[in-house]
Amino acid sequence: MKQQKLSWLIVGVLVSAMVLSACSAPVSNEGETVTVTDLVGREVEVPAEVDSIVALGPGTLRLVVYAGGAPYVTGVEQFEQNSAIGRPYWLANPDLAALPVVGQGGPNNAPDPEKLLTVNPDVIFSTYFSDAAGADELQEKTGIPVVVLSYGTIGFGITAIFGEPIQNSLALVGHVIGTEEKAQASIDFILAAEADLQKRTASIPDDGKLSIYVGGLGSKGAHGIESTQGQYALLDVINAVNVADAAGQAGSVMVDKEALLDWDPDVIVVDQGGIASVLEDVEKNPVFYQSLTAVQNGQVYGQLPYNYYSTNLDTAMANAYYLGSLLYPEAFADIDPVAKADEIYTAMVGIAVYDQMAADFGGYGPITFTFPE
Repeated sequence: MKQQKLSWLIVGVLVSAMVLSACSAPVSNEGETVTVTDLVGREVEVPAEVDSIVALGPGTLRLVVYAGGAPYVTGVEQFEQNSAIGRPYWLANPDLAALPVVGQGGPNNAPDPEKLLTVNPDVIFSTYFSDAAGADELQEKTGIPVVVLSYGTIGFGITAIFGEPIQNSLALVGHVIGTEEKAQASIDFILAAEADLQKRTASIPDDGKLSIYVGGLGSKGAHGIESTQGQYALLDVINAVNVADAAGQAGSVMVDKEALLDWDPDVIVVDQGGIASVLEDVEKNPVFYQSLTAVQNGQVYGQLPYNYYSTNLDTAMANAYYLGSLLYPEAFADIDPVAKADEIYTAMVGIAVYDQMAADFGGYGPITFTFPE
């Protein structure tokens, strides 16, 4: 990403007169600070050297890990510790489970100032706040700088995975804790993946494309085949013909089964976070599924779930490559989806975790429905 995209994040450096007079000297004296602008436009004064942090709210710890900040984390939310399933950033950093709990966590629970003070981090990163008021209140209660991060508008088109709020959040974390190189590497990787996916598919005419429907998508819990998305990021980035766009709604939508029969997509992909609900429905409504062309032709596949406490960007990117290989086998002939997934996991969280994800959910491959005789 061009440097000017990130320039608004860094407002200035507030240091002593001695450091200002020697501009080439590193900022290292105790008590010195820098001022940064967070994702809700707040100017926040943080230590020039940060040794300890906590990450609060959906997806914050994930962004910190992507930016190289796992070694700086001194406490985690209970919600993070409840289970490692489905979250590559946690699988890659099992030592996080031994850290003190700094609050309940979860999308609907407010931060706990008292527990935060027990670990007394230098900086608190958070995605909990959509405006300045809540962040200012937590900062006043704890006396600890609170820096707000953001994923942007989750679930709407390509920006859900590849948008500037995510890139700017990663850059901000790297700047605050001094891991700019890893943060920029993650930003570059995300942007390179987007460009590659677009390039592979942009020139393919729509009349030569298979149509696709992705069902079983999670939205505040697991759902069955009716749960999908319009303007679905993983399909938009590969320029796919998403039949759910006909519903005229961006983001999560529950569609009628009659609509799915009318759309009758060539390919159906089931998010494995909702596979149990789908298989249960197959037993109850076999005629509906047997009526779908994709089921008749054996064109039903599974993708890894990627929404666990906000979006696992690595799994989402891996899914996009997998979906591309299903829809455009020639354009993705050089891609082994499993190897590509591990390349992505290694770049973002430091280790290959596809095998564990596949063991937990099923992994990439066809899904066969069993019908009564």
